[in-house]
Amino acid sequence: MHKKRQKKLASYSAFVLFLGASQCFADSRIEAIVKNTLEPAMQQQQIPGVAVAITVNGKPHYFNYGVASKENGKAVTEDTLFEIGSVSKTFTATLAAYAQVTGKLSLSDNASQVLPTLRGSAFDSISVLQLGTYTAGGLPLQFPGDADHQDKMLGYFKQWTPTYAAGTHRLYSNPSLGLFGYLAAHNMGAPFDALMEKTLLPKLGLKHSYLKVPQDQMALYAQGYNKDDKPVQVGPGALDSEAYGVKTSASDLLRYVEANMNPTSLEKPLQQAIAITHTGYYTVGEMTQGLGWEFYNYPVTLDTLLAGNSSQMAFEAHEVRWRNPPQPQRDNVLINKTGSTSGFGAYVAFIPAKDIGIVILANKNYPNAERVKIAHKILSALTE
Repeated sequence: MHKKRQKKLASYSAFVLFLGASQCFADSRIEAIVKNTLEPAMQQQQIPGVAVAITVNGKPHYFNYGVASKENGKAVTEDTLFEIGSVSKTFTATLAAYAQVTGKLSLSDNASQVLPTLRGSAFDSISVLQLGTYTAGGLPLQFPGDADHQDKMLGYFKQWTPTYAAGTHRLYSNPSLGLFGYLAAHNMGAPFDALMEKTLLPKLGLKHSYLKVPQDQMALYAQGYNKDDKPVQVGPGALDSEAYGVKTSASDLLRYVEANMNPTSLEKPLQQAIAITHTGYYTVGEMTQGLGWEFYNYPVTLDTLLAGNSSQMAFEAHEVRWRNPPQPQRDNVLINKTGSTSGFGAYVAFIPAKDIGIVILANKNYPNAERVKIAHKILSALTE
């Protein structure tokens, strides 16, 4: 009996060693793919620091390169805080979807029904959903300089004149998505920042994500660098929190990706909210617009991803083809979002059917095309 037990223990130990060796091989393979892809791009784009986080079958992997600040030389870690720019829009969309699920907001209501201040303006015939999908009629990418203040933005909206009929054209817009989040918070009865930091982020299990970085976390806040390599961080603006205000770490943002791919551990209303953000409302070319997120049929070519994340897509108006009814996205999609501020560049992509996702955070605003190329190359190598 004693000898049999010894044999069983020996077999079990060998099995554990085999699993450990296999895992080490997998980790080293992923690390080699990331390193070989990322380091040349960092050098070419002169990026001081990058945090890459990858989830594969529910297991996180973190790869950190360079420095969070050239001034103090502090190394990037998975806890370094980066500005994620318009990736913030996916959080805003989730909050608005949560408001609908909990009966506080209807995406089909016109904006002026939600906010009486807008009555008598173009927003009498623009829906909340159209604001959330950039189809209000041509709201610009940014607020004009004289309206880019919290106390002036409502006056700007009241006098704004559409270029297109509502619902006919997509024009990517911070004011549009920002107002979408503002209306959600209005109907939820609390300031947007408070709802995000005290309700949504905690419910998502994110403990290291902020709109206003607390003083005791400032040492983790990376220094951003603009295209001239000058230090810069995002400043205040109208609806900045709603459109581009989140600061987070690679570890927290990867947890958010995992929640989007596998939301079953979340409370039921939040699961339903995530499903709403993953609904395809219309198509432009090969891109399907969700709330915050954008989708592509998978497998997807690099050229298709580059077209969907191009300057043309961001700066020009495009006619849309609405899906009637809107369709929940199936597993055979790649879901993504880019984000930038003056000194930071972010990209998030995940493939639910493969249970794989990637987060790339950099403290320099480098071209979207380069981020997409990096992610596509890494994901392609990992899904072969």
